[in-house]
Amino acid sequence: MASVSICIPTYNRQDLLPWAIESVLQQTFQDWELVVCDDGSQDGTADRMARYGDGRIRYLRHGQNIGKSNNMRSGFEATTGDYFLKFDDDDRLCPDFLEKTVACLQQHPQVAFVGTDHWLIDRQNHRQVTATDQNSQVWGRSELPEGLVADLLQRVFVVQSFQVGATLFRRSALVAVDFMRSGLRNCEDNDLLVRLALGGAQGYYLPQRLMEYRVHGEQQGLDRAIPYLEDKIRYLDYFQFDREDLEQVRRSRLRESQLLLGLRQVERGQDPQGRALIRAAGTASPRAKVGLGLSYVPLPLRRLLFQGLRRLRGQDYSDRIRQGG
Repeated sequence: MASVSICIPTYNRQDLLPWAIESVLQQTFQDWELVVCDDGSQDGTADRMARYGDGRIRYLRHGQNIGKSNNMRSGFEATTGDYFLKFDDDDRLCPDFLEKTVACLQQHPQVAFVGTDHWLIDRQNHRQVTATDQNSQVWGRSELPEGLVADLLQRVFVVQSFQVGATLFRRSALVAVDFMRSGLRNCEDNDLLVRLALGGAQGYYLPQRLMEYRVHGEQQGLDRAIPYLEDKIRYLDYFQFDREDLEQVRRSRLRESQLLLGLRQVERGQDPQGRALIRAAGTASPRAKVGLGLSYVPLPLRRLLFQGLRRLRGQDYSDRIRQGG
């Protein structure tokens, strides 16, 4: 039995998936098993997977799309290692990721998971140095010292310093919280880390860039934003914290997510749902007032106005890092 189980969930990524698999094959620590769990891909993923002859690699394909977190749960349940890692089909591990993170968990038996920093890369696998530095600063990793993380709940919920794809978990800790909640397509990683922290798990931070996170155009657009915000609202609505400082952050983020989803639904023409969410978030802000006003403008003109407002506002952080700046 391998000591490390790795799961790569995939869906219609036959062009990028081989890079992810190759990064596992190139690990300096070789005591691993890999399960590629396919959420009903309709491209050539199955044919590509048939080319791998390494007995440590298994291919688990679902005949239809069962949803992101359900797909990941299937991969988790198919593995047996003492340590577990999940990373996405468009990302890559640096060669010494497993060697260094396994050593950390072996040296600190009380630790449930060890997280690292990571690089940002583009579609051509080029590391984006400036964007990576900014990313590390935005998510609070630049000033996070090596070692046990103090106030883990603050760090994983408010600051959100840990990226699950750059984190090796002790399997027993994941079993204790029943791994990822089923039914979520987005924010399942945040949800998992918060539940671990609430359950008393200890986390360790290793301030080295040992993974590569890819940013590209497929992560943008209205069709991507709406389901993301729907799941973010479900995630934030699931918790209620005893600490007032955390609860204030949760309520504020919930209102912001409701407003953003309402605006995007209005942009799409889903007026009753959009107006209801905007009102639930509160109508005092200028954005809420503009959104409600635009919901009564004819749809073709409305979309043009939304595009103009977006240009005036400028790119947000996620847009900038996708362009490497």
